[in-house]
Amino acid sequence: MLDELFTMPHQESVAPSTRLERPKLAYSFARNPSEVAEAQRLRFKIFSEEMGADLQANDGLDQDGFDAFCDHLLVRDTESGEVVGTYRILDPHMASEAGGYYSAGEFDLSRLMHLAPSMVELGRSCVHPDYRNGATITMLWSGLAKYMLTHNYEYALGCASIPMGDGGQNAASLYRDLRDKHLAPIEYRVFPHCPLPFEAFEQQSTTNCPPLLKGYLRLGAYICGEPHWDADFNCADLLMLMPLSRMNPRYANHFMK
Repeated sequence: MLDELFTMPHQESVAPSTRLERPKLAYSFARNPSEVAEAQRLRFKIFSEEMGADLQANDGLDQDGFDAFCDHLLVRDTESGEVVGTYRILDPHMASEAGGYYSAGEFDLSRLMHLAPSMVELGRSCVHPDYRNGATITMLWSGLAKYMLTHNYEYALGCASIPMGDGGQNAASLYRDLRDKHLAPIEYRVFPHCPLPFEAFEQQSTTNCPPLLKGYLRLGAYICGEPHWDADFNCADLLMLMPLSRMNPRYANHFMK
C-alpha cells in the first residue's frame, strides 16, 4: 500500500501552455485498475498517435508486463478530471518480482546493480500536449521526490527519449553536445544493446533538447552512456541516473519541501 502522503492530492495552480485559464492540477497515485488505465490511455495517445510508436495496443491502451509491478503517478486536471501527466515507478522489491528493470532490455546495467537496493526505476513518462510546461513537470517531480524520501530511496534511474523523426541526426548531435559535461563517472556507465550509430551523423550546429532531458540535467542527473536506438518507439534513449545527493539545491528545496 502507498503512504497516505501519496493518496492525498497535492494541488497547485498552473497554466497549460496553450490555454488562457489556470486550472488546478493535482498529483496522486493510481489506486485501482481503472486509474492505471487512464495513465495507459494517455501513454498510447502520446507514444503511438503522436510519436508513431509501434505498440500492440488493446482498446487504445499502452500496456506491458511491467505495469502490474509498478506504482503509477498521475497528474490530473481537477477541473476536467483528465489525467494529463504520468510516470510509473518500479521499486527494487517489485523489480525483483518482475524479473529485473525495464531498462535492462535496452542497456547492460551491470555497473549499476550494486545500487539496486536503494534505486527506483522511472519510466513511461509523458505529458498531454496542452500541458507541456515547467509547472506540470514540477508536479510530477514533486510526487517522485516525496515518494523517494518517504521510502528512503537514494537513486532514480530512467530513460530520457529523444524523438527520431529526423532519422537520428538531432539525437546524435545532442549526445555529442552533452557528453563532456554530463557523462557519468566510469563506474556508473551502461552499454546499449542497440547503439545509435551517432558517428555516422555529422555534428549539426543547433540541437533540440527535449524538456524532460533538459530538466533531468538541470537537476544534476548523469547521462550513463551512449544512446539506445528504440525502433519500436522511434526514439533514441539516454539512460539517466539521479543520485539525490547530487540534486541541485535550488530544485531540492522546491521539490522536497
